[in-house]
Amino acid sequence: MALPTLRQLGYLVSLADHKHFGRAARACHATQSTLSAGIQELERLLGAPLVERTKRRVMLTPLGEDVAARARRVLTEAQSIVEAAEADEPLAGPLRLGVIPTIAPFLLPRALARVRKAHPALRLILREDLTDNLLARLSAGELDAALIALPWPLEGLESVELGFDPFLFVAPADHPLAKRTSLREADIPPDELLLLEEGHCLREHAMAACRMVRAEGRVLATSLQTLVPMVASRLGVSLLPKMAVDAGILSGTGLIARPLADKKAGRTIALSWRASSPRKPAFRTLGEHFRLPN
Repeated sequence: MALPTLRQLGYLVSLADHKHFGRAARACHATQSTLSAGIQELERLLGAPLVERTKRRVMLTPLGEDVAARARRVLTEAQSIVEAAEADEPLAGPLRLGVIPTIAPFLLPRALARVRKAHPALRLILREDLTDNLLARLSAGELDAALIALPWPLEGLESVELGFDPFLFVAPADHPLAKRTSLREADIPPDELLLLEEGHCLREHAMAACRMVRAEGRVLATSLQTLVPMVASRLGVSLLPKMAVDAGILSGTGLIARPLADKKAGRTIALSWRASSPRKPAFRTLGEHFRLPN
């Protein structure tokens, strides 16, 4: 009996993720007709429909969902075979690295120059996304490693900590708290605190730093680059990671940054990978290039 190909299984997994033939094809770097034909070949091979096609949406049949779940495991194992073959020269060739948006623009410009110099044969393929999305892709074998912020659940993953990134209180220079050299979390007015929208781990970490359980009703921003002008427009105050302030995110805004008295208020930057990956030593070596300065 003929067996499904990895390409066919990859097409089905992509369709399960995107629920749209066009988007699934783009994710696979294939044409829509090629992806559709590949899935039809898989259905003929298995002798059963895997996809329910309508004019409005695409759904997988119960069998299709089951096959897609099994296909993810097969593709992950296939990727592990490639990684094992690359283990002799672990930091050469392509390496798919995920990075969260509150790290990427502040850490990568400095670190990537060192990576290129130390490992000229390495080709980093970067993907910026929210933590949950990156970790899902990492677990599925679609990424090799990810730069994230802890604490965060890491089931089935391992990581190396790269340094602590404390939070700084940020406000207009004439804010009543601006004259203080250090602030307690209790000093920050909760009704003035501006946060990132849900899905950003920085939002959860900032709330934890302020001992906040809920953040309903507060103005939410989609990125730190949006949050800073909101503070400059006197819509409120915020907590920003020190790496962003050190990178110059407050330049020209007239805003001040003050440390918090609680030295544990912040986040830990880490590089994570699958516990099953044979490239662990390589990832630890790579992590050294992303380590935060003391």
